[in-house]
Amino acid sequence: MAGVLQRIGVELPIIQAPMAGVSTPQMAAAVTEAGALGSIGVAATDAAGARKMIEAARSLTSGPFNVNVFCHRPASADPEREAAWLARLRPVFARYGAEPPTGLREIYRTFLADPAMVDLLVETRPAVVSFHFGLPSAAVIGRLKGAGIVLLSSATNLAEAEAGVAAGVDAIVAQGYEAGGHRGVFDPEAPDPRLGVLALTRLLARKIPRPVIAAGAIMDGAGVAAVLDLGAEAAQLGTAFIGCPESSADNFFREALFGPGAAATEMTALVSGRLARSLPNRFTALKDAELKGAAVPDYPITYDAGKALAAAAKARGEGGYGAQWAGQGAPLARAMPAGELVATLARELAAARQR
Repeated sequence: MAGVLQRIGVELPIIQAPMAGVSTPQMAAAVTEAGALGSIGVAATDAAGARKMIEAARSLTSGPFNVNVFCHRPASADPEREAAWLARLRPVFARYGAEPPTGLREIYRTFLADPAMVDLLVETRPAVVSFHFGLPSAAVIGRLKGAGIVLLSSATNLAEAEAGVAAGVDAIVAQGYEAGGHRGVFDPEAPDPRLGVLALTRLLARKIPRPVIAAGAIMDGAGVAAVLDLGAEAAQLGTAFIGCPESSADNFFREALFGPGAAATEMTALVSGRLARSLPNRFTALKDAELKGAAVPDYPITYDAGKALAAAAKARGEGGYGAQWAGQGAPLARAMPAGELVATLARELAAARQR
């Protein structure tokens, strides 16, 4: 495949999505060793943690992999709104014999305000760095490009894709509304056209002078073939890899993924403070109960409460409050090792392209 992946020696037009908190260095390495592009997400850790993840992946593969960062705007603290949120959650915590936190904090630092992470990436030079929720400054992009790193940025509409092109990224990840996990909109308060992956992929393939990588509910080789036919150079799959043994998804998440609820994913901001596509679970159900009509604190401040509640419930054997992100293709998930899944996808893609 000619294009951005060929530049870094990736054979297959397939990228395993970063999935912070679910993807692991072991998964990324297995995917890369199988001929696709593996990814790790470092948005939920600091530079020291990211270094360990990069070193772990490099101990398992000499091939290229992607390191993903979040470029969201810094959170705006609102003690009154956060106190009201915790008050709403108090009875839910009480069900599991726990008290909510006394206050909430911004648990993840945005890449926009993390010079140590920038320095680490420039030093370690992963083959690919990808941006979600927005773009870093021109100076940061210049440093990364100067280190020889291929840059990807997610876009949910044409304007975001054009911003990525203007910033100098090498390819655009077209994130359709079907995709699991956090919606990558640059401005969560702006109107969202909610473009599906097929429409968005074709739009960007026609309108922007950069390779397009399609993402959203792509679960098998036939799906990869479909987006390639629409002009994408590759497909990015996330939910397809959650069931792999290399995933860090817990047993509760895996049971939900392979259960009947997988057919009814929903968008929610209750868990983290930003819209994300999730499997239906006890946390998403709070929209009709304790959290109905509540003002949601900023991302990722809300996540501080969400993680505390998930931990309290899990300690009592209830795993339905975790961040169980998944796309609309969840019912098509398969449980097999990541390398085997890549080989399966490659066979399915070849068969689909011969039809």
